[in-house]
Amino acid sequence: MGRTRTERDDAGRPPAPPAPLASFARFVLFGGGVGVASSAAVALLAQLMPWAVANALITVASTVLCTELHARFTFGAGRRAGWRQHLLSAGSASAAYAVTTVAMLILHVVRPSAGMLSEQAVYLSASGLAGIGRFLVLRLYVFAIGRNQATGRAKGPAPLQKANVTMSPSIPAPALPRDLPLRRTMADSRSS
Repeated sequence: MGRTRTERDDAGRPPAPPAPLASFARFVLFGGGVGVASSAAVALLAQLMPWAVANALITVASTVLCTELHARFTFGAGRRAGWRQHLLSAGSASAAYAVTTVAMLILHVVRPSAGMLSEQAVYLSASGLAGIGRFLVLRLYVFAIGRNQATGRAKGPAPLQKANVTMSPSIPAPALPRDLPLRRTMADSRSS
């Protein structure tokens, strides 16, 4: 199975990752877009079930979607996320889920009759803070392998390169005498 040009450059290396600012802008665009849609979905689902359950369901769905978007566009991998990235991203999303859930629980303790506008403000603020931490985890850890290979910082032995061997014309190669047998057969070795 061949790789596409977007996955490898002319020298066979993965493409260089986008600069940190470009990655962050893409992270905000994709993650923030999905986050705003998730916020609305949580508010709608929370009318049918407990808020924490609605948040958990939406967090799972949005994490899968965001991990794919981040793998393909945000962090320069140019291909689908693998199981490793999904699992590690799920870990960082679990931490974000905990932050948003705790923020909402605190809001409901402090202000039990908080309206949807207050809930959205708290949820989006907590999501934004958790998102910054998530960006750092995803950029520096989850999607860092392709970047390390692209910059030559990958762990393990360096790839073997072809050695250039030259013969000096001033030193002649030794000549073999014509009567020297070059190969002995099994019959010759048994008779000795």
